[in-house]
Amino acid sequence: MDTVKDNLAAVEERILNACKKAGRNREDVRLISVSKTKPVGLLMEAYDAGARDFGENKVQEILQKAPLMPDDVRWHMIGHLQTNKVRQLIPHAAMIHSIDSEKLARAVSAEAEKAGRRIPVLVEVNMAGEESKFGLSPEETEDFVRSIAPLPGIAVKGLMTIAPFTEDPETNRPYFAALKELCLDIDRKSINNVDMYELSMGMTGDFEVAVEEGATFIRVGTGIFGERIYASQGQ
Repeated sequence: MDTVKDNLAAVEERILNACKKAGRNREDVRLISVSKTKPVGLLMEAYDAGARDFGENKVQEILQKAPLMPDDVRWHMIGHLQTNKVRQLIPHAAMIHSIDSEKLARAVSAEAEKAGRRIPVLVEVNMAGEESKFGLSPEETEDFVRSIAPLPGIAVKGLMTIAPFTEDPETNRPYFAALKELCLDIDRKSINNVDMYELSMGMTGDFEVAVEEGATFIRVGTGIFGERIYASQGQ
């Protein structure tokens, strides 16, 4: 049975190959180990193998795991964030990938200011228009970025999308390419307090295609930790 270390090495090789194919530098792509539902023991295996960026869907899991993990871990909030959980998250989050409403952006900014922080955030875009997914439509995104850009406690760094689950990663290429184009288009507008250079897109099944289309963050869970464990612990 493959260990987390083996899995990370295999994912690393896939990233390298995708970067070579796209003519990109490996250091331009950051791997987020998506550790949702996984026990700290497995996270430490990934940490010992070199992982430092970990992604969680629920604030509660970050709160439970952060005190048990080394201080140099960077926690990425990649799931839907409720405004009533923002205050608890702020001390731990290196980046929030799922800003999808002005109400949420204002809550994050307010709590970050209280903590003396300016939190890097990504705006979540529902590129495929799936009803089951959160996020703004591509058409709404520029106006939304403009509306939250002045908030003092956040720094808009780019866009994120969760592409449809698919057996054929090529079917998601148009969504990744369109997100990159949207990001470039907003960047060309030179909006104050906005740096549109991060693209969080691609997961275990399709991250090579995402890397080829310009992803700067890829979110890999199953490829590193195996299938998710859904325990009956309020998840």
